[in-house]
Amino acid sequence: MTTRSRWTHALILLLVALAIRAWDFGNPVIEPDQQYYLLVGDRLLHGAVPYIDIWDRKPIGLFLLFAGIRTLPGNGILAYQLMATLCAWATAIVVGRAAKTLGTNDRGALGAGTAYLLVIALVGGGGGQAPVFYNLPMAVAGLLTLHLPAKATAERPVAIVASGIVACLLAGIAIQLKYTPMFEGAFFGLAHLWFLRRAGARWGGIVGATAAWALMGLLPTLAAIGWYRAQGQTAFDAFWFANVTSIALRRGYAASDLAIRLLGIAAQLSPLILGAVLTWRARPRGGAVRETILVGYAWLGFALAGFFAIGTFFDHYALPLVAPLAILAAPTLGRSIRMLILTLGVAIAILIAKRLLHPSDAAGAYAVAQVVEANSGGACPYVFIGDTITYHLAHACLPTAYAFPNLLAYDTEQGATGIDEAGEVRRILARRPPVIVTSDRRLSIWNRGSLRAVKAALARNYRPVFTTPRNSWHTIVYLRNDRRFRS
Repeated sequence: MTTRSRWTHALILLLVALAIRAWDFGNPVIEPDQQYYLLVGDRLLHGAVPYIDIWDRKPIGLFLLFAGIRTLPGNGILAYQLMATLCAWATAIVVGRAAKTLGTNDRGALGAGTAYLLVIALVGGGGGQAPVFYNLPMAVAGLLTLHLPAKATAERPVAIVASGIVACLLAGIAIQLKYTPMFEGAFFGLAHLWFLRRAGARWGGIVGATAAWALMGLLPTLAAIGWYRAQGQTAFDAFWFANVTSIALRRGYAASDLAIRLLGIAAQLSPLILGAVLTWRARPRGGAVRETILVGYAWLGFALAGFFAIGTFFDHYALPLVAPLAILAAPTLGRSIRMLILTLGVAIAILIAKRLLHPSDAAGAYAVAQVVEANSGGACPYVFIGDTITYHLAHACLPTAYAFPNLLAYDTEQGATGIDEAGEVRRILARRPPVIVTSDRRLSIWNRGSLRAVKAALARNYRPVFTTPRNSWHTIVYLRNDRRFRS
């Protein structure tokens, strides 16, 4: 690929990224998770300590990333969306470059990059989910790993050692955005170890390289552990419980729910899966390209291990699968115009359907925040079920460290936060928040104690003052009876 072609492909991918994502620029409620990441990042800048003052299970690196984004002009919403768009675009470029290592032509490489941008938007990556950011370092690490067969054939052990240092450090950074990249990171290390031996390195050098790679992969997490350890035992215990212990305490979802989610993910990824299968069937019988394709499938296998390790099968957990799938499908996309049209066409059709079926709720979210801010009077409102971005947009204080609604409202979290969740809800209500945000959404996974306490408080002391559509339900704002409504 010439330099001119690379710039042309990069420009096309940028235009595709903007065409897909610009519709939601400024929308504060694309997905629930990044709302909370932005809230935590903002409060971190104001002195809050994650896992102590505001609680979640995500690694500290993710909140530091959003804290950094929060220093940019504006309220942080457009800033994180622009940063996510740049990361998605850069990842698509890397996907195209990686596809070339599998022997695909320029059309296949561009098709793979375009497919990446389309498909991540299908599976919950249209905003700022953690994998939208960490897929970039993982894709670069994957590209380095796909170059290993050629380096081993050329007997370049020093180049492999250097590649492993970079790849493992990139994986270590990704692990501090979410822990599941540890599976892919382990593969990158093992692949470098295998090909270092193939390149003729001596055992002493292999042992030293392995130690260096492990250190690079662990370094960001060791830094986080070290900081919390330096803050004292209480802070370290809070960090360890949130990041390690609590993960195993979460309750599972019903098997029927998991099956439906898994089928939905498989359907949305099906064109890329088909392309990857056809690439396998048409793989060369020998040579460096065949070996590189095998490395690509091994990468996908470890990414799948991370996907199944979580086990809840929400759409966005499939985001780490998209880059290796798109790379593996690239040779097929390059050979077959029909497969290229099918892959891109199906993704575009689903995106359009989703857009038509679920119009933006941005205006309603901003209206809720305005009502909450106008009626809180300097006291802390309580979002029992709703969008956590409401706290941020309303410039409101938090009534609890467990501000992400699911933590206190869903029975899947019962016993997994280290507190009595219903007791925490009762404590919040005992302080008589001026405003409570909830919804008329019907769920089978309510924490019954929490729901019962909120319903009793609303019936006794609150009245509804504002309602707005939110997806297929409504967000409802309740005002305490002794307060005058300010519109």
